[in-house]
Amino acid sequence: MTDIVIIGAKGRMGASLVRLVQENDDLKLAAVMERSGCEKGLDTLGCVCGTSPEEVLVKVPGAVIIDFTAPAATLKLLETASITGNPVVIGTTGMTAEDLAKVGEYAKKIPIFLAPNMSVGVNVLLKILPELVRMLGPDYDLEMTEIHHNKKVDAPSGTALKLAECMAEARGLVYDEVKKHGRDGIVGARTKDEIGVMAVRGGDVVGDHTAYFFGPGERIEVTHRAHSRDTFAQGALRAAAWLATQKPGKVYNMADIF
Repeated sequence: MTDIVIIGAKGRMGASLVRLVQENDDLKLAAVMERSGCEKGLDTLGCVCGTSPEEVLVKVPGAVIIDFTAPAATLKLLETASITGNPVVIGTTGMTAEDLAKVGEYAKKIPIFLAPNMSVGVNVLLKILPELVRMLGPDYDLEMTEIHHNKKVDAPSGTALKLAECMAEARGLVYDEVKKHGRDGIVGARTKDEIGVMAVRGGDVVGDHTAYFFGPGERIEVTHRAHSRDTFAQGALRAAAWLATQKPGKVYNMADIF
């Protein structure tokens, strides 16, 4: 049985994770955490609860932490976990290159799993899209759109960036050199190598991502739609059970599990 710690247990993703852990006989809800002022009701879950990683994590040695919060909070959590020795599954998006470099440093001390999207389907796309890029060749323009709920704070989504990056790499391009995150005004004709990523926000959309391949006389669209946050939660729990037996040394991802 794998002991699990849920960060942000009263949020949308946290609540899904808590429920799914409680329904899984192979997992145990060891601890839950929330921000100070938001912890009311956590004591009804029958596990360790609190607002301070320093106080909570020492009570659950070896438990795998799952964190879908924000970059600054995640890095603070990793600082504590690297001392207590708890493995960490990170679903946080919006991290900068500097943030990711810090995650890599912590991964030398504790097992860390990081994926911008925990969906099995999205991670299969990361393997399939590069093959499409290579098979279709350079005459096809590559673009990406993503749609999320109106409360999402970062754009483009981490998933869209990861998908676009894998397409750029398959074409031998450096993504940061060819990306176009939205277009406005007189931007000129589309260049041969650029890859546009457009973000749409509205309603309660869990997450839609579409990769476009525009060719002469035809186009191909590959779309992934997440119907429930349980999709991401199940992937994170699968990662947590796997990470519990891994050693430090690298930042793991879904490709390591498949």
